[in-house]
Amino acid sequence: MSTNTTNPPPGDRPPVIAGRTLGLSNGRLWFQVAASAGAWFGLGVADMLITWRACVHEEQFGGASAHPGARILYFAITGILFGVSLLAGGMSYRSWRKLSSVTALLSAEGRERKEFMSLAGLFISFTLGVGIVWLCLPLFIIPMCMRAR
Repeated sequence: MSTNTTNPPPGDRPPVIAGRTLGLSNGRLWFQVAASAGAWFGLGVADMLITWRACVHEEQFGGASAHPGARILYFAITGILFGVSLLAGGMSYRSWRKLSSVTALLSAEGRERKEFMSLAGLFISFTLGVGIVWLCLPLFIIPMCMRAR
């Protein structure tokens, strides 16, 4: 089994051994792309389930306000899933910096599959991270059960 190591000129792509880029597995790349989307989707599902359970439970006893524990649980889940989104975004940025020869993010292009997946993971993490924050903001202003109506 021979390993074909090429030495690119400075500023070019990282070394390739037998057609694979060093240090980037497919599982890691797929996590970078899918983790933020999964976190955003999971927060939406958790939002519906927590709100439904808290508000139905309180309406049975005549009140229209949720227990403070439901709000704390929702904020804890939001923090954890936002952390997952930040982790995926950080991993994507480091992978893109390792793979890309371009230094400016605004002029970046995904020329190969792994570089494209890293760049896509970076943009998905940013946009869905903002979406996670926007999904959490109404609970600071509007009571949980009022928001659900």
